Amino acid sequence: MTRNDTRAITSIDRAPESGGPWRRVPWRSLAIVVPLVLVFVALSAAPNSNFLSAPNLRNLFDQQAGVLIIAVASTLVLIAGGIDLSVGATYMFASVICAKVAVTVDPWLGLVLALVAGIVVGFVNGIVSTYLRINPLIATLAMSFILAGATALVQQGQLLSLIGPQYASFLAVAKTPLLGIPTSVWIALVVVIVIGVLLARTTIGRHIYAAGGNAEAARLAGIRVNWIRILAFTVTGLAAGLAGIIDTARTTGVPTTSAVATNLTFTVLAGIVVGGTSILGGEGAVWRTVVGVLFIALVYNGFNLLHVDPLFQQIALGVILLLAVGIDAWTRLRRP
Repeated sequence: MTRNDTRAITSIDRAPESGGPWRRVPWRSLAIVVPLVLVFVALSAAPNSNFLSAPNLRNLFDQQAGVLIIAVASTLVLIAGGIDLSVGATYMFASVICAKVAVTVDPWLGLVLALVAGIVVGFVNGIVSTYLRINPLIATLAMSFILAGATALVQQGQLLSLIGPQYASFLAVAKTPLLGIPTSVWIALVVVIVIGVLLARTTIGRHIYAAGGNAEAARLAGIRVNWIRILAFTVTGLAAGLAGIIDTARTTGVPTTSAVATNLTFTVLAGIVVGGTSILGGEGAVWRTVVGVLFIALVYNGFNLLHVDPLFQQIALGVILLLAVGIDAWTRLRRP
């Protein structure tokens, strides 16, 4: 290549993109934020919805605390080029362990063991999907079945309930109001900030993007892709365990059916994808996931306030998820 060719390429690279200032508009970000704002305004204006009442908003964020914690951590896995279908099962397993140990031994030991269980599950998911080269979708789906059986073994059909003065200090983990907001919401906010900073401002965050964007190029650049993905899975397992603990303390009990785990898994994935994180890896952000989760939460909350049949909630979630995946595929095809 001659010097003139090099100068020509450089000039092309520096040339302004066609389309003028409109090309600088963050359309992808607007596509996430605008629907959230529209739903918020519509629910606020709806007659007799009580959407803007303090109790409704407080309950809304309280109920979404666990989902947010899992979703922002799962964002790391998707960006790194993986997927985790076991987050709901991990959440339920940690919740049952926490409640079982709390009832039989000590609540704080239950909390520690639930966190350890989440870390172990996430680490195993990472090892199986990287070094054993099993597709993460299959690996984590298999893990969800394993955890469902393990949860049943631990629970033994017992109705685990943490009602009584001996559990008051443990329940305060999620229920203590601070500035009128439950502790569960504050914990979720801290997790969002920590993972957001990790992803956007650290070397590990850059490596996560690189691992999902082009794993081979990342390896050639000296990035330990397998360990980055294992780290992402481990953080997600820890987050699922933490969410299980918070919801155990918040509701003073544990989920009674496996459908809870399944619904949670797909709600988390829907929130991440709706938020604009690509299912193919390499793209996404924590703030987008937060917006996606809140958007779905507002839709559900609006349906409940307006007394819409719950069956339509599932239909709406499916339609929203299809649209989000379709938009992601369309934007990728339009790229030069």
